[in-house]
Amino acid sequence: ISTILDQSYRDLELIVSDNANTDNTKEVLASISDLRLKVIRTEEPVSVTENWNRALNASSGDYILMMGDDDCLLPGYFEKMDQILKKYNDPDCISCNGYSYIDTGSLNQNSESYYKDPFYQFGPEFKEGLLSSKMRVNIVKDMFRFKVRLPLNMQPHLISRRARRYIEGDLFRPPFPDHFAINALLMHAKSWVYVPEKLIVVGISPKSFGYFVFNNKQEEGKAYLGIDSKFEGQLPGTDLNNCMYIWLNLLKSSYQDKLQKVEIHRPGYVRRQVYSWYQQYKAGVAKSVDLAKWFGMLSPGDWWGLFSSVLDKRSWQKIGALITGQKKDQVNQVFEDAIPLKQISNIREFADWIAGKPTIENQTTK
Repeated sequence: ISTILDQSYRDLELIVSDNANTDNTKEVLASISDLRLKVIRTEEPVSVTENWNRALNASSGDYILMMGDDDCLLPGYFEKMDQILKKYNDPDCISCNGYSYIDTGSLNQNSESYYKDPFYQFGPEFKEGLLSSKMRVNIVKDMFRFKVRLPLNMQPHLISRRARRYIEGDLFRPPFPDHFAINALLMHAKSWVYVPEKLIVVGISPKSFGYFVFNNKQEEGKAYLGIDSKFEGQLPGTDLNNCMYIWLNLLKSSYQDKLQKVEIHRPGYVRRQVYSWYQQYKAGVAKSVDLAKWFGMLSPGDWWGLFSSVLDKRSWQKIGALITGQKKDQVNQVFEDAIPLKQISNIREFADWIAGKPTIENQTTK
């Protein structure tokens, strides 16, 4: 909240949806005296998706930015976005970049925080400026092959209210509300701009969904989001892949006219789940008997798709990463090239430090 309201920009509103919190959230919000802050509250807990839609529906701005309570903005975000909006004649959507911040205790009780620069590695096809409609549709089609070319987190994307109106019904839908929204907008927005500037920080904390995934507490994570990841043909493994399978099906059924002849690439799903089995085995969460059971669940078609991986360059890159990853610490096995931080205890301190403010000395080590 402070990284938003402490900025000098006045023409904004901050909607905070208090999802029936029983900690000191209510008192913290009541202590903030700022007319730009608007608080709404549910008395009974609702799903993350419903809470996001409640916040969205309570907003009134021309442009919308969705932030989680473990994320933050870098100084000057709004002024820089204003410049980008003017330069590109108020596009429907803007994608930027940023940093990742991994808080202490987020991955196997890591004792120090880490950061990753950049947050997302865009491909060489991304040049500053307008993304063509053809490119955007191809990005969506690649999702069906489990090839993600654009960050699926909502934080790097600023969307216009008019673009939101292109989507019938709720913009955010389960299981992962931002994943459906971004792909629906990619297909329906009339203009979309990419800028490489780093304007946000995406955080991972012990209260993030990523914490549950990366620490093999997936059932708790699903309860946290209020989602069910079951579907026909589901395999054991990470729910990131299982939920992707679900929202891809939802996207296909919602926009059949735009996704004709586009189907979910089952071999891509199988390869990624098998990869997650190995990760669980390496982490000691899965045993040899578990692997034998899971491999026994593969159909002949699944085995064929798995063997076809020998022709896939990216699969060999994954194998190479697995081999070299044996020597990496647990944080770097999940966030490659993450850099440990010294004497930085929270995301706000990190934002001040990375922005060049003289509040903290540079105490990073590589």
